[in-house]
Amino acid sequence: MEPRRERGGTDRDRRGGDRTRRHPMNRTALLAVIVIFGVNAWTGAPLLAVWVGSQVASASGRLTFGVIAAIVGTLAVAELLLLRVLTSVSAAYDELVGRPPQRSRAPWLRSMRDTDAGNRWRHVTAAEAILVLAVVAAVVAFEIWFFVYAGSSLPQ
Repeated sequence: MEPRRERGGTDRDRRGGDRTRRHPMNRTALLAVIVIFGVNAWTGAPLLAVWVGSQVASASGRLTFGVIAAIVGTLAVAELLLLRVLTSVSAAYDELVGRPPQRSRAPWLRSMRDTDAGNRWRHVTAAEAILVLAVVAAVVAFEIWFFVYAGSSLPQ
C-alpha cells in the first residue's frame, strides 16, 4: 500500500513540520553561542593576545621581536579557533532550521564568466548577520568614543 500524500503541503511540512518551531531553545542557544564567539573575535582574541604579549614582555621588561611574535601568533591562533567554532555552530544552526548546506566559492577564485544566475541571490545566514551587526556595533562604539569621549589630542 502506497503512503498517502498530503495535498497543498510543502516538502518541509511533509518531513515533519517546521523545525524552527520544534526546537526554539536549541535555536536560541546556537544564536547565543554565535553572538558570544562573534563578539569575542573582535574583543576577546585581541585582549588575549595583548595579555600574552604583556606576560612575555614582563620577563624582559622591553618590547622585542619575541613579544611582537607572541602577540601576532596568539592572535592568529585565537582567531582561527574562533572561526572554526563559528563555522561549525553556523552549520549546526542551518541544519536545525532546515537550510540546505551551501557550498560557496570565494569571489577571487571565480571565473569572470561564472555568473551562475541561479545562485546569485544567496540567503544570508544567521551567523553572517550577527557578525555584521557586531562589526557595525564596534565601529559605532569606536566613533562615539573617538568623537565624544576621547578629547582632542591637539596641543592647547
